[in-house]
Amino acid sequence: MAKYTRFITFGDSMTEGMCDDIVDGQYRGWADRVADVLAKDNPGFSYFNLAIRGKLLHQIITDQLPIGKRYIEGPQTLVSFNAGANDVLRPNYKPEKAMAEYRAAVEDLSKTGATILLFTAIESVDGSGKAADLWRERFGEFNKNVRAVAAEYGAILAEAKRAPFLADKRFLDSDRLHLNAEGHRRFAQGVQEVLGLPYDSTWDVPLPPPPAKSAIVEKAENAKWIITFVLPWIWRRIRGKSSGDGRSAKHFAPVPWPPRN
Repeated sequence: MAKYTRFITFGDSMTEGMCDDIVDGQYRGWADRVADVLAKDNPGFSYFNLAIRGKLLHQIITDQLPIGKRYIEGPQTLVSFNAGANDVLRPNYKPEKAMAEYRAAVEDLSKTGATILLFTAIESVDGSGKAADLWRERFGEFNKNVRAVAAEYGAILAEAKRAPFLADKRFLDSDRLHLNAEGHRRFAQGVQEVLGLPYDSTWDVPLPPPPAKSAIVEKAENAKWIITFVLPWIWRRIRGKSSGDGRSAKHFAPVPWPPRN
């Protein structure tokens, strides 16, 4: 099993852990789950999660990377960089600018000698129409860039196409965007596989088809989702607000892991 003495994560809500189980007042998340495995029989291991929900690529690069880079100690430090998805979802997304920023960030991290872990995003979504087509187009281009950058800088790549089933609503929270506890568990297992760590070989087995719902139930659920999540998201965008405003990261320095209470 690969030995890393430290695990540092940069990113947004996905890496923060929304909407996994809450432990000690914070979402657990896939990164905490992977840290649990990395720490096993590994005295002195430390973990450092700087991810904050809602953060855009330039915010992660500007606010998180300078802090985390101070604690990188060569290839025995595993660095997770999962950023850019929030940019892709913005109406004013500029792919050329974002992709150049992404590449520059990974290049910067590569100069530290750390082992780098990158991620592609799920391209396929339920439904059809302009919104679904735009999602596929934007994330398809995003993923092509991530793959090219990973190859250029020798990063480990966790491929979302290995787990398209994670778009299944049964692995998502009620906001239909963030993984629930089972989604985070499976995501962590996939990361553990690409890292050469012990993992559950059934992690990528899809669930059986769900029972059919009536049109009335579907419409009621969609209406509730729009009122509860979509409209507040639009209202934040109009006011220039983010769900991460005023929030702090889980850790601002490496902590022994698992935590010693």
